[in-house]
Amino acid sequence: MSSSHALLCLRCRSHLSSKTMAATLLYSTQVRHYATITNAAPKIQNGLLFFRGTHRTMQKWKQHMFCFSDFAKHLETETKEVKLAEKLSRTDVVVYESPILPIIDAVSVNERQVPLDLDATDELSALEEISDEEAISITLPAAMPPASTSLRDYIDKSETLSNLVQLGVNLWKLEQRPNVGSMLLRLNYKTDVAPRLLFLKDIGVEDSRLGFIITHNPYILTESLESLHARVNYLKSKNFNSETVASMVSRAPYLLNFSVKRLDNRLGFYQQQLQLSASNTRNIVARLPRLLCGSLEPVKENLKVCKIELGFKENEIQHIVIAVPKVLTANKRKLTQIFDLLHNTMKVPHHLITKFPQVFNTKYLRIRERHLFLEYLGKAQYDPALPSYISLDCLVSLPDETFCTDLASASLEDFYLFQKTI
Repeated sequence: MSSSHALLCLRCRSHLSSKTMAATLLYSTQVRHYATITNAAPKIQNGLLFFRGTHRTMQKWKQHMFCFSDFAKHLETETKEVKLAEKLSRTDVVVYESPILPIIDAVSVNERQVPLDLDATDELSALEEISDEEAISITLPAAMPPASTSLRDYIDKSETLSNLVQLGVNLWKLEQRPNVGSMLLRLNYKTDVAPRLLFLKDIGVEDSRLGFIITHNPYILTESLESLHARVNYLKSKNFNSETVASMVSRAPYLLNFSVKRLDNRLGFYQQQLQLSASNTRNIVARLPRLLCGSLEPVKENLKVCKIELGFKENEIQHIVIAVPKVLTANKRKLTQIFDLLHNTMKVPHHLITKFPQVFNTKYLRIRERHLFLEYLGKAQYDPALPSYISLDCLVSLPDETFCTDLASASLEDFYLFQKTI
């Protein structure tokens, strides 16, 4: 093997020497030829060759020298390759290291059968006939849209979304909320959604309310079943019966998303702040369960308004809240507007307003129109100690026809005509 490498090197060496001689002869021939054509005598100065001639002559000479320099570079490259072959011939083992490709074991051509025929694949041809059994076994992947701005594009492909639609969930409301749509698509109906729906049904929630709950609180589908059971058990431990718990969850969908500690703190706040008994606390929370879900800041603000701005006493505020729990979450402007009409315009004292607190749950315009109509007829009398007394309860609760016939002693048409003059 060494002798063969040596012989190869000798041949390369002779080939290179022949090319070098040819290049030298060519160079000398070009110099003589150039000197003959240009009639310019060459001059050697400091080891450099110079020609006298015109500018055009010098340009032609530069072109010849440029061609020769390229040829010299080519010969230099070949010389380096021959030297590398000589170096490798002195070693018995040749190792090739590539900085990019990994080193793999050498495999014979017989062992690595690379198919050159592009049709020789395992995939079935589109024109090949198959049996009925093979046709049935072929499954196609679900074509889920890669991206969409609406959940309706995924309903036919997602079992979760299709079942939620059948329950009455409004997907158009959920897709308007950030990240809710992608959350629903990631949920598995059998392992994530169905167990939570069964839990809601077990605590007494009606089927007709399931869609409402998930539409307003889709995050209940991500709560753990252990946490949901713990919160229901806590409410039952506070003497809320099963029917009340089901009603509270149906009307306040976020109720079961809060921890037991938060629910306990909320119940304690209302009981201590309003000086209520446990029974009355359960009563107002059961009638308005969102008191356990919303922020406490509006509640604190309304309590200050009732005490400081409206001038009610502690026991009067307590009585108003027990009768109308919505006062705690009502708009502050509405409270002050209705109170100003009742107390300053209609001259109704605090104790009568406390006796009929339902007026705070009525529209301001309704109270004002009826009062002005009675005042126009000369029957706006709200003092129980005087004759023709009109209670606040009848003023706001009776329908228009009954109000006109029983309290105003006028026709409904007269009342409608008066409303147009206001």
